[in-house]
Amino acid sequence: MSVKAKKYLGQHFLNDESIAQKIADTLRLAGYQNILEIGPGMGVLTKYLLKKEATTYVIEIDPESVDYLQANYLNLAPRIIEKDFLKYDLNNVFKGASFGIIGNFPYNISTQIVFKTLEMRDQIPEFSGMFQKEVAQRICSKEGSKVYGILSVLTQAFYHAEYLFTVPPGVFNPPPKVDSGVLRLTRKENYNLPCDEKLLFKTVKTAFQQRRKTLRNSLKTFNLSDNLREDVIFGKRPEQLSVQQFIELTQMIEKDLS
Repeated sequence: MSVKAKKYLGQHFLNDESIAQKIADTLRLAGYQNILEIGPGMGVLTKYLLKKEATTYVIEIDPESVDYLQANYLNLAPRIIEKDFLKYDLNNVFKGASFGIIGNFPYNISTQIVFKTLEMRDQIPEFSGMFQKEVAQRICSKEGSKVYGILSVLTQAFYHAEYLFTVPPGVFNPPPKVDSGVLRLTRKENYNLPCDEKLLFKTVKTAFQQRRKTLRNSLKTFNLSDNLREDVIFGKRPEQLSVQQFIELTQMIEKDLS
């Protein structure tokens, strides 16, 4: 694939075999038999996934990459999905079965990949892969951090998030201008939340849209009772709340609005 094409796709292709193997080994394969690699490119990570005791599928939108994979990984060919991950219904392939996700994710759609994973969390016990470093750190950050935000809270409501290691630009073609970071998400044993999940998403997103304001001000549009708005939690800014506190806040709002 040409450098121009790679840039168009927003993807930087890994060309370091040792790092590819290290990323493949981040999947612990607990509780599922299928792996889905997003954006395999020319298969540098794929070759190590195929050695594992699991069935590997890949989803790739670029025709040139698909042709290369079909020609060079004959045993994988029936499991190459030539579709857009963000638009494709994966139940056409997995029929409700669980699967792990892995990949060197295109920077320009990496957060969208995470949000689609959250939507499909019932089927995805484990997720690992490479992001732009600052995005990986944001996903894994805790309350009090300057980068803690919407992605941090909503991901960690359902998954344990671990930042695993940093990857320098020089191992990619073309080299990105920033470091990359590899993370792993492991679904929580009890990932069914004790609150209205849609309301949680709305609360978190609304709060962080004005992250410098207290919740008393940022959540004005919810039309909450004066009594609830006097609770001490509403004097805090969103980055001060843990994931559990956001869940508790959602429960309070739900009760107040009912």
